[in-house]
Amino acid sequence: MADLFDAKLFLEASITLVVIMDPPGTVPVFLSLVGRKPPAVRAKAARQAVLVSLLVISLFAIAGQAILAYLGIGVPALQGAGGLLLLLIALDLLTGRGATSEPNVVEDVNVALVPLGTPLLAGPGAIAATIVFVRQASGHVGAYVALGCAIVAVHVVIYACMRFSGVVIRLIRESGITLLAKIAGLLLAAIAVELVANSVRGFIDGG
Repeated sequence: MADLFDAKLFLEASITLVVIMDPPGTVPVFLSLVGRKPPAVRAKAARQAVLVSLLVISLFAIAGQAILAYLGIGVPALQGAGGLLLLLIALDLLTGRGATSEPNVVEDVNVALVPLGTPLLAGPGAIAATIVFVRQASGHVGAYVALGCAIVAVHVVIYACMRFSGVVIRLIRESGITLLAKIAGLLLAAIAVELVANSVRGFIDGG
């Protein structure tokens, strides 16, 4: 049975990815971006964001090491790019431009792709952790199956958190969504600064 499924790796990968991707923590950002949209649009955005994240994580699980090596990109560069992108989104939320701009300027599908799908969910931390677990699997079929199941399970949890965030909307109303946007912007800014700081440390240590 151990040859077919590595339960230990499944637990390690699931817990690590849940901590890094933080499903409950995505709810404020999700609501700040699509909380004013109709329920059907919110459901579509949640589904697209999770699918994008699942696709990106799976791609890096299968060919991440080869992609980074071919392009000559290290994890620090990935962290720096993700941090800068999140910082731009955070500034929009903090200044209110994301909420007050014309609704058609940014399509819902774009919101699902960036920043929800990536880099918020499928960010540098999740990608780096996935590559590490692939190395840990070291050619064992049971380990690869366990890692694949862990990735899918974590994304199911993320989808559930975003899909049923409508309950939160009914409780906090319009003013609550505005407040959440400010809080989410602050949290995203902190995450962005941490990513950039880790990127700088990575370049210094690597140099």
